[in-house]
Amino acid sequence: MKPIHRRHQTQEVKQPRYAKPTRQDTRRTTIAGGNFADKLKAYRDLHAHALFSSLGRLVASPFNSVMTIAVLSIAISLASGFYLVLANLQQLTENLETSAQISLFLKDEVSETHAKQLADSIRQNPSIQSVKLITKEQALAEFKTYSGFGSAITVLKTNPLPIVIQVLPKDTLENSRGLENLLQGFQQSVEVDSAQLDMKWVERLQSIMAVSQRAATLLNLMLGLAVLFIAGNTIRLELQSRHEEVVIAKLVGATCAFIQRPFLYTGFWIGFISGVVAWFIVTVMMLILRQPVENLSGLYGGDFHLLFFGFGETLELIAISSTLGVLGSWAVLMYQLQHTKPM
Repeated sequence: MKPIHRRHQTQEVKQPRYAKPTRQDTRRTTIAGGNFADKLKAYRDLHAHALFSSLGRLVASPFNSVMTIAVLSIAISLASGFYLVLANLQQLTENLETSAQISLFLKDEVSETHAKQLADSIRQNPSIQSVKLITKEQALAEFKTYSGFGSAITVLKTNPLPIVIQVLPKDTLENSRGLENLLQGFQQSVEVDSAQLDMKWVERLQSIMAVSQRAATLLNLMLGLAVLFIAGNTIRLELQSRHEEVVIAKLVGATCAFIQRPFLYTGFWIGFISGVVAWFIVTVMMLILRQPVENLSGLYGGDFHLLFFGFGETLELIAISSTLGVLGSWAVLMYQLQHTKPM
């Protein structure tokens, strides 16, 4: 019995002191260590450092930064200012649409009751914005007031003026073909003696607005390309001045994303600041023009007020300028970094 007892003691001594950790235990240890949270925090810190260090580099070279931002601001303010001028012109044409109305002069035998029924039937047309009925008495009163022949009209025994229906179609500045069809339909009506509309005036105004919109689009495209090239050239010069730093970063194994990050943030800051400065330039220009334009509108009996950038349009302007700065920087970096190789 003693040898058997010794064998068991030997087996007990040979057992390992600590058990080998399983895969599940290793996974629990990794989660408890917070590796994902640490990576996320490090990623955030890297971007924050690149964001503020790129701003610090711009501040460290104020002359070059101010010159670049000034050129970009002027280009962006030209594009955004032309957009704002076009928006004010569109506001003006909306007021001018009331003068593109169709006047229907009814026949003498048409009674006032029948004329009201005709006006009600015209209102049901979905392409009509508003309808106004002017009776013979109203037309005579207006003629006496505005013609200057009031005393001569009182001599007449009968009222020679017809009943008039003023029809204002929808989208008069965008649908000239619909206006012509509508005018022809009114002229064929048995109650209408004549229908009057100055189509040439409407067509001219339509052509002017179409040319203005196309010119604004082309100008914005050209100035947008100018912003891309200027921002890209600025980043190219910055990359050349830090060539040795980029080469050393590649030698130690830095990725292209790591090298690009501070330069992309530099492009962002250039576009962002240029957009803000451009907004101030356009706003100051509109404030200077505001009073003279409103005085001119008042002389012609109008109620025209200049439009300024709204909150949404301001955010859109700054977002577009910042995006152009980043895109210009990214295009230059993709080309330059591929041709920058360590010795």
